[in-house]
This record gives sequence, structure tokens and C-alpha cells, in this order.
Amino acid sequence: MISRKIVMKKQFNGTPTLEDFEILEEPLNVIQDGEILTQAEWHSVDPYMRMVSVGLKDGEIMPGRQIARVLQSKTTAVPEGSLVMGNFGWRDLTVYKPEADVNYDNFYVLQEMKGLPESFALGAVGRIGNTAFFGLTELCSPKEGDTLVVSAAAGAVGSVVGQIGKIKGCKVIGFAGSDEKLNWMKNDLGFDHVFNYKTINIDEALKLAAPQGVDCYFDNVGGEFTYHVMNNMNLYGRIALCGAISSYNSDKSKPYTIPVNYHNWIYKQIKIEAFVVTRWKSRWLEGITQLRDWVLEGKLQIKETVVVGFENMPSAFISLFKGDNIGKIIVKSSP
Repeated sequence: MISRKIVMKKQFNGTPTLEDFEILEEPLNVIQDGEILTQAEWHSVDPYMRMVSVGLKDGEIMPGRQIARVLQSKTTAVPEGSLVMGNFGWRDLTVYKPEADVNYDNFYVLQEMKGLPESFALGAVGRIGNTAFFGLTELCSPKEGDTLVVSAAAGAVGSVVGQIGKIKGCKVIGFAGSDEKLNWMKNDLGFDHVFNYKTINIDEALKLAAPQGVDCYFDNVGGEFTYHVMNNMNLYGRIALCGAISSYNSDKSKPYTIPVNYHNWIYKQIKIEAFVVTRWKSRWLEGITQLRDWVLEGKLQIKETVVVGFENMPSAFISLFKGDNIGKIIVKSSP
């Protein structure tokens, strides 16, 4: 058996390019007792992969999760034909030995999707959704009547965060980078105010949409944008620091220069807490079950940008940093 894999040919210098990747073939061993052979059907590409890539050596496989079909199985725990979520990286065939204890971040048999697309398990009904769910509800603790600001609000995480904010009774203000995204956020997702961060003054937009101040901020971008939001936060404001895509392609040999108004931070007693979603691994199914049910009830609207073809994973990944996608970008392994 031969598996295809996509490796980082050379370390990225700034924004990744197609020349930085290479597709290689790799022979696989015949599966042994306790192992399974899977074939990828859906792949996830996410901004965090750019940050993780700094620790990769030239020629190492790109990291990432996939929804895969079990072609062969020598364990009763994972029957042939079942679908699994696996943190197998950018590869099409995988031989894997499931652990005795389920690790929801690395591998699990897909839960009942109740008719929803299986690809949702890589997005709103999976790790992405749990990132939005736990990050917002546990760290920002939104209350009815709170004002919530979401950056990168048309992306995979941000679009779910904003909708959960509406479910919780918040006024939701979302920022994104195109009129198409703003229309989707306003007309389909129900955001109260939407702004194109490329064409407006962020501070003025916040004063217009949140004259009483901001209570919660879900931060996906970092940098100067976060500086402006913090300046408009209320006493005891809460920030969930999820991502910092504004700095992922910067020169890592130089210190980040992020403006911070320490006076506001201190005297408004703003709480800012960074997180990785695996903090809530013991409650993993609680999160995705709630998210799945909200989708089925029509409370969560999900949009995917689908790229077809395993070989197109690098271009799909690069598009994340151009802001081309609306919602979750997902790669279908084959037509």
C-alpha cells in the first residue's frame, strides 16, 4: 500500500507559497492486531497550522485533522466502514493503533450526526465548534444584554462565536474583511452590527455600535485591532484570546510589537485569558452534542468553503491568509 502525504518542503518565510510544499509517496505496513487502515474523505486546514509549522523540520508532514473511512480493522473498538476523526496530518491513507482511552483531540469514532454533513465534524460540530463554545461560554461568561465583539467573525470559529452570543442574548458586533462576509453575518447569522475592518476606523465603529462599551471580546486576530477593542471595554471586561492570525506570518526572530493601553487594562480590571480547547477534553462530547443540536434546531447556520482534491490542500491553506474563505474551509479528498 502506498500513501500520499504533503510535507513542508522548506520552512515558510512569511506567508506560505505553493513552492514550500511537496507531495510524496510513502509505503505502509500491513495492519497488525489492534490497528486500523483509514482513507481520508475530508481534511481540515486551519490558521494554527502556520504557528505549529515553526517547529517542523524541512520534509516533515504538515499537521492536521481529517474525517476518514476505516477500510480495514483489526480491533473490535473500531469496525470497518465506520467514520473516524483522526489527527493524522496531510495524508490520504493511514495505519493507526487507537489508544485504549479516547483522546478526542487526536482520534475518535464519529458521533451520531443525525443527518448533518460529516464534514461538520471538522468544523462547527467538532474541534472548531468546541473552541467557540467553551472559549466564549467559559472564559467570557456572556450574560443577556452584554455586548460581544468578535474579530475574524466570518471565519470558522468567529461565525460560531457570534451566533452563540446571540443564543445567549448578547448584542453582537462582528468584524470581517469583505462586503460579502458582512452581508452573510448580518442577514443570515443575525449579528447586530457588522463592519469591514479594512475600510473603517475600528475605534469609531465601536463607539458607534457600542456607545455603552464592550463587555466581552473573542479575539482571533491580536495586534492593533485588539488594542482598539480594549480601549472600548467596560469595567470587568472579559477577553478570550483564541488566535493571533495578524502575527502568524511575521518574522519570528523579532519581538512582536503590540500596542497595549496598560492604564485601561489595569483600572478597568479587564480579564484576558488565552486558551487551547483541549483544556475541556473531559467535556468534549458535551460541547459537540450541544452544537449539533443547535444546528439541527436552526439556531446555528453553518457555511463551508469546499476545495476539492487532496493535491489542493496547500492552496486551500494559503487562502486562509488572504481571507478568501467564508466560514470553515474544508478539503474534500477526491471528487
